[in-house]
Amino acid sequence: MSVVRPAPSSIPDAPGAYLFRDGDGRVIYAGKARSLRKRLASYWGKPLHPRTAAMTEAAESVEWIVASGEVDALMLEYNLIQRHRPRFNIRYRDDKSYPYLALTVGEKWPRAQVLRGAKRKGVRYFGPYGHAWAIRDTLDALTRVFPVRTCSNAFFDQRSRAGRPCLYYDIGRCAGPCVPATTGATEESYRVHVDAMAEFLAGTTRPVLRRLETQMRAASEHEEFEQAARFRDQLFAARRALEKQEMVLSPPQDLDVVGLAEDELEAAFQVFFVRRGRVLGRKGWVVDRVEELDRSQLIASFLEQLYMERQEVPARVLVAVAPADGDLLETWLAGRRGAPVRIAVPERGAKRKLLEVVTRNAEEAFHRHKLRRASDFGARSRALTELADQLGLEQAPLRIEAYDISNLGPTDKVGSMVVFEDGLPKRQDYRKFTIKGVVGQDDFASMDEMLRRRFTRLLDEQQRPKDGRARRFSYPPALVVVDGGRGQLAQATRVLGELGLSIPHIGLAKRLEEIYFPDRPDPLMIPRGSEALFVLQHIRDEAHRTAVRFHRQTREKRAFHSPLDDIAGIGPARKKSLLKRFGSLARLREADPEQIAGTPGIGPDLATAIHEHLHARPTSDRRATA
Repeated sequence: MSVVRPAPSSIPDAPGAYLFRDGDGRVIYAGKARSLRKRLASYWGKPLHPRTAAMTEAAESVEWIVASGEVDALMLEYNLIQRHRPRFNIRYRDDKSYPYLALTVGEKWPRAQVLRGAKRKGVRYFGPYGHAWAIRDTLDALTRVFPVRTCSNAFFDQRSRAGRPCLYYDIGRCAGPCVPATTGATEESYRVHVDAMAEFLAGTTRPVLRRLETQMRAASEHEEFEQAARFRDQLFAARRALEKQEMVLSPPQDLDVVGLAEDELEAAFQVFFVRRGRVLGRKGWVVDRVEELDRSQLIASFLEQLYMERQEVPARVLVAVAPADGDLLETWLAGRRGAPVRIAVPERGAKRKLLEVVTRNAEEAFHRHKLRRASDFGARSRALTELADQLGLEQAPLRIEAYDISNLGPTDKVGSMVVFEDGLPKRQDYRKFTIKGVVGQDDFASMDEMLRRRFTRLLDEQQRPKDGRARRFSYPPALVVVDGGRGQLAQATRVLGELGLSIPHIGLAKRLEEIYFPDRPDPLMIPRGSEALFVLQHIRDEAHRTAVRFHRQTREKRAFHSPLDDIAGIGPARKKSLLKRFGSLARLREADPEQIAGTPGIGPDLATAIHEHLHARPTSDRRATA
């Protein structure tokens, strides 16, 4: 560690925030603590996680700021992160593409419109919504109840100069504030419509529905049927707008639901904003996990970020895992709301189901994010070119193969080979290996066997006469990536050398995303924001997922294996028929060949083979008898 440890007596035993700075004085990390003395001492008192160790190695000095309490320390940390943007603090990227229904309440004649991107002053936002058409459908219904303008300022000025309102005024969908002298609209009366629409969008819908129903009945009783029909249409329009907001909780409640999907490098959050039991909006974020946080700390960090930027705080927040410092967060949120706030993990019922829905949305958004990042051709080309530069290759590696081993013990050892061409997965070239020649649990020997089988097959395919058929194993990779460090890489170097192949190969270790070379003593660390590193991480993670999935399938197949599976001519249908008739394998073993042959689909010869197989003694028993 390059930071000189300050004397413990010089650090106050009080809540506050602290900053690590590099040699140029830039803030590279900001944190908070209940006790600055204890928190800072932890950086020198025990082995650090690799990411934290990398931060302390880059730091040259540390300083601290005392806060009046834990809540103030939390807010101070947030402000310092927003001000300095430290590179070792976790970073949140919200999805600016989500549209909002916005009311420009700061204007003299406010309008309702669809807005995206950064929020503006003097605008009240509702949502965000999943699609812009959902907002337009909602506005189409609401303007029949609340005649608020939806036109642009340029069109508003044009109508004002012409001295004539547009068609929306004529059909009762706008109060006509562009020509108040003609329409009789005043700022006070128009503001009533705007405030009523805002309250309706915020979830206060009952007063509006009750008022419209009362007005409709009163007009009908006075035999003012045209007026009653107008109130009836407005009532139907208001109910139609409500139908577009999915009802998810009964009785109605106000809460935010936070879903999380993550891997080792990134995470995705989705939040559903539920008011009066209806989903009024949702929004997503993607997180770069440059800071080492476990799941509870990650959720705590996200809640801090979310409600620092969001004015509205509900009475309850639902999360998948209780956040770290949950009591502190609840105290802080209660201060912002002016009433108690509870952060809860739902265990059952409608709230649990709702959390599962939000979590699935987070997983789908995370998957789309990775595909979007990987599928951009320009980005892929730049990433492969950058990868070639970083690894010292003569040209961009257009075909990359990655290998991984998966096992949980001496049995069911498997490996995976995944192929990326032009930076994208080529799944038809994926291969799965069952490790057969390794005794016990030995990842190095398993890697040796898998690589030897693959590249021996490559040489065999290349020796065959060309017959015009494409053989997938006949294509040599431009780069081989093994999941692991020096041990796994040494196996690849030995196999390729013994087979006389000169193929660039590296090892990618998960600890700090270090890249090992066969001829270099020190590993290479590509910057975390690099697209080249993303390509390597993507293919390494794909190899790992494929190996783990194949291992799970192999383990499940062994667990459900039946002696009937070893008999030639017995497939799933016949096995099902036998078990359906006899009920169990024990009863089938007690039956004679004639009884077995009475099963549909089983002939005399097959019945004899089944009987002999089930009554055959193991080889070891026969040897003992002899």
